[in-house]
Amino acid sequence: MYKEVYDFAKLRQGFYDAKHGKFHNPAENKFEIRLLEALVILSDKLREKTYVPDKTTSFKVYSPKVRDVETNSFKDKVVLHSLCDNVLYPAIQPSFIYDNYASQNGKGRAFGLDRLAGFMRHYFFSRKSKHEQELRAAGLPLIKVEDGNYADGWVLKCDIRKYFANIKHDLVKDVVRQYITDEDTLWLLDTVIDQVKDPGLPIGFQTSPLLSLLLLNDFDHMVKERLHIRYYGRYADDFYLIHEDKDYLRYCLKEIRKYLAEYGLELNEKTQIFPLKNGIDFLGFHTYITDTGKVVRKIRKRSKDNTRRKLKKMKKKLDAGQITMEKIDEFYTSWRSYAAGGDTHHLLQKMDAIYNSLFNQTETGGETNVLY
Repeated sequence: MYKEVYDFAKLRQGFYDAKHGKFHNPAENKFEIRLLEALVILSDKLREKTYVPDKTTSFKVYSPKVRDVETNSFKDKVVLHSLCDNVLYPAIQPSFIYDNYASQNGKGRAFGLDRLAGFMRHYFFSRKSKHEQELRAAGLPLIKVEDGNYADGWVLKCDIRKYFANIKHDLVKDVVRQYITDEDTLWLLDTVIDQVKDPGLPIGFQTSPLLSLLLLNDFDHMVKERLHIRYYGRYADDFYLIHEDKDYLRYCLKEIRKYLAEYGLELNEKTQIFPLKNGIDFLGFHTYITDTGKVVRKIRKRSKDNTRRKLKKMKKKLDAGQITMEKIDEFYTSWRSYAAGGDTHHLLQKMDAIYNSLFNQTETGGETNVLY
């Protein structure tokens, strides 16, 4: 198993994965100039278990919320890509429930949002079908779908308080050992985990998303198999439960708090139980179901407002020569692609108009480019 980490070809692929999306990165450029030599040295150190990670770098990000990020060196990113892709992910992913959406091939935000929409439709039309069967059995006429109150139900929406920062190292190591028994691989994982202070897994390490998913894997199974919640989805520390009985969700909330307390974790103040008709804020969108069973997905107001403000700030930086048009276009294209995942046709038209009004004076060979 451990050989899969330090195998030269696997490390080389780890280099390309670490390089992906990084342009004009000095550390990456330095590593690539002597790529073959660097990979051979890295492979030898891993094989001989003399590998020592470099000192981490800390900084803050401010969007979509303020977070402390601790990232590793480019050399260490190469190692962790190889470790995650060739050993850690294959060992733990098969045990995950289907509705655990983060950091997995073929899943992600769009997948999670589609599953939520599917859950809402299934909940609605299951209630509709059951009610119509009861009406037929009683010899009563069917009613209009909008008069059936089939969207009546309840949501328990939860968010774990500072999840990554409160993950205890010994708990993660114990859980990992349920899936990986190779001592050399465990040595490397322990080295990576203990690279930062305890408790805490660093946002910015390639291993952290997978280890954070693994820590709550048994929790996912508890919700599905012991609490018997059919409509449940989780993305990292953000999850929801849908049920027709509010009192049962209150019981579930007590059980969830009790379970998380054993891991030294707690839910934050945003945790609440509310009517399904109110819709659910999940993965940057507000998703709700109408009285006719139509699911609507709107981007959250905060995202719209933040994007408008950021574009205006970028305009000032562009005028001051502090940012390139390429960077601005990269940001807006990324946001636009994300926003297009909802029912946002009219919003995108408005945002495109704002974007073009701010930036359509970029000159290329004396011509004006309208980007959208």
